[in-house]
Amino acid sequence: MANLELLRCVAMMMVIVLHYLDKGNLLPELTDSGIGSAGIAAWLLESFCIVAVNVYMFISGYFLCCSSFKLSRLLQLWLQLWAYSVTFGLIGALTGVLREATFNTHYILTLLFPVTMRHYWFMTAYVFLYLLLPIVGVAVKRMTRQQMQLALALLLAVFCLAKSVLPVSLEMDSQGYDCLWYLCVFLTAAYVRRFGVPFLEKKGRGILLYVCCCLLIFAGAFLLRAVYLRTGRLETRLGMCLEYNHILPYLAAIGLFGAFARLRIQGRAAGIVNRVAPYTLGVYLLHENIGLRYSWQRWLGAGGLAEEVARGAGGLARVGHVLGGTLAAVVAVFLCGILADMVRKGIFDGLHRLLLKFGPYRRLTEKIADADMLFR
Repeated sequence: MANLELLRCVAMMMVIVLHYLDKGNLLPELTDSGIGSAGIAAWLLESFCIVAVNVYMFISGYFLCCSSFKLSRLLQLWLQLWAYSVTFGLIGALTGVLREATFNTHYILTLLFPVTMRHYWFMTAYVFLYLLLPIVGVAVKRMTRQQMQLALALLLAVFCLAKSVLPVSLEMDSQGYDCLWYLCVFLTAAYVRRFGVPFLEKKGRGILLYVCCCLLIFAGAFLLRAVYLRTGRLETRLGMCLEYNHILPYLAAIGLFGAFARLRIQGRAAGIVNRVAPYTLGVYLLHENIGLRYSWQRWLGAGGLAEEVARGAGGLARVGHVLGGTLAAVVAVFLCGILADMVRKGIFDGLHRLLLKFGPYRRLTEKIADADMLFR
């Protein structure tokens, strides 16, 4: 399905945008009274890309809900994660690239145990969700439409709707950075896969929902900012519309998925997309590695762009610089990540073929294959 694989690539590019804007200091504080046109443009771009993580998990849930748990897949995922964590974490520390972290025991443990030490928070949530697949997968395949609707309504009421309307911080709200929220996204994707959503089946509605929700995210953030500047209140809730488990990013992700689900990609273009998309996870594991996480933005010109944003006034020329510089950085990081994961996969495949010559390794792979069969 090249259309959804293209969406996977777009979502990963959006993730890079979020990390470039945030960690590159291109987003002026919403508490500032003098945000210029470039700063407003940066926040508008943030609002349109904040759906990225929900979209990526939605795609995963759309496919996982109809597949079986595989121990081999879990091990491959963990090895890929561990290889990036250790390799680039050590490179960043030993070359002096490391910023915003200290090379100590905690750092080493983060490299060695990337899932349980939350080296990559998204992967921690994803791995835990995948561990639940033997249970959740069976449940979603057997539930009726009404059962799934009720289950989703209850989960969204607790983890999404309450925090979306209350202008206060809730103690149990993790802002979407946990497995529980991605269970909600997974179940939504499973519902769409099994029963469909009539609203999204008409042409143009998906992209309309996405655009409207993103504009509302932007408007909501600046409306709360206006309230803060006038009253001095709600400082901690200015970014509530930009949290992953807010209703607007959730609906925007569904809309964007619906738009791409109607897209048809064929021929050579489909072949290119399907070849590139499997390596997109490597893009995330590379640029969000703790050893590089706060450094690559500086290499790609974020410092100069941040100064332009901080100067405030400047008109369309400064807006163009910020947007053009961000786009160039996204393309560079995406291509580097794709190439890095192609090399990683080549090394892994070569080692696998070499180790198959040894009896203990062959027997281990056979036992793993037997474990996979248990869940089919």
